[in-house]
Amino acid sequence: MNWLSRLPIRLTMSKSSSTAAGRPPVVILGVTGSIAAYKAADVCSQLVKAGCAVRVVMTADAQKFITPLPFKTLSRHAVVTDLYDEEEGWQPTHIRLADEADLLLIAPATANCLAKLAHGLADDALTCIALALNPKAKLLIAPAMNGKMWGHPATQANVRTLTGRGAKFIGPEEGLLSCGYEGLGRLWNVSEIVAEGLRLLR
Repeated sequence: MNWLSRLPIRLTMSKSSSTAAGRPPVVILGVTGSIAAYKAADVCSQLVKAGCAVRVVMTADAQKFITPLPFKTLSRHAVVTDLYDEEEGWQPTHIRLADEADLLLIAPATANCLAKLAHGLADDALTCIALALNPKAKLLIAPAMNGKMWGHPATQANVRTLTGRGAKFIGPEEGLLSCGYEGLGRLWNVSEIVAEGLRLLR
């Protein structure tokens, strides 16, 4: 898909986007340790406004850049910050979320996150959800990292591996990076990430 043509996007769900039994689509929003993590709050807000039930899962590194509070307020759900965060009931939270998900959206996704996903590592709540994700759920990844990290052969091999398994990527885009370099590595436009997530849900 050509992401360079940026047409106006209407962020609403069609009736065909809702899931069985009329429940809203469940989006697991994974947030990893990038300076772009603050933009994930806007992703969360737009998904909720579009009619999605959003459950946010943050890695420990993500919490260095933004606290769980904005996500809790915007999603109206507790934020999962640890593999052993448990709610009421007997089923582990990460398994229940993996079962319920219609879409796992990771935005921003770091090079470390891509490596874990590609190699099946599961050492935190987010990667456990990804590994246990129900087969009907879609996986959308929005990378954000230093341009040299994105272009490294190891990262590109991980992208090919994940794409071969059915994951969809949006971005990164080119521009001035937080590290001071200019190049390919910026998180894609938030509204377009949301629009692509809604398209996958349809």
